Amino acid sequence: MSSFEEAETEETVTCLHLTFYHPGQGEKMMFRCLDFCRRQQLRADDTAKFGRDSSLCHYSLVDTRVSRIQFSLQFYRKLHSSEYAFEIKNLSKKTKLTVNQMELGYLNKIDLPWKCIICFGDYQILAEIQEGEAVDYFETHLHLAEAPILQERCLPSLQPIPENGISPSFPLGQGKSPTEIDENEL
Repeated sequence: MSSFEEAETEETVTCLHLTFYHPGQGEKMMFRCLDFCRRQQLRADDTAKFGRDSSLCHYSLVDTRVSRIQFSLQFYRKLHSSEYAFEIKNLSKKTKLTVNQMELGYLNKIDLPWKCIICFGDYQILAEIQEGEAVDYFETHLHLAEAPILQERCLPSLQPIPENGISPSFPLGQGKSPTEIDENEL
């Protein structure tokens, strides 16, 4: 047998991709302590903490409006399953955290959806989970967004689109209510 045939089977690694945005990132440089160049490996039993205190947090944000520990992400394996997931917990007493517009108060936690937007203050973080098989560790890969994440996503329009495809000339919500028109009247 060749060494290729005897080699260990490669495991894929679960990777959490995090894309950061803040409107003042150009002048305030609050992301200067984050490593956007490479993937970072963490042990499965580590809790990835995000916040202002670099001695307590793996990922430090240089901003006095961020809590010492803002939130944490815990990697875990679901009970009676081979599936891995992340749990997000708000660790800030002063700032609420939202995950896909679900508000988390202090010490509230939920499972992180496979793709979601995390917000606190003016911060927006797009989190995307890339599934893997490794048991002992996971990776994070940080990215920096040039534009607001909430505007980049294709969110459904709040204005109805008529069947004929022509938008009304007046914007809704300015004292006029939509009226139903029979298609034969057009």
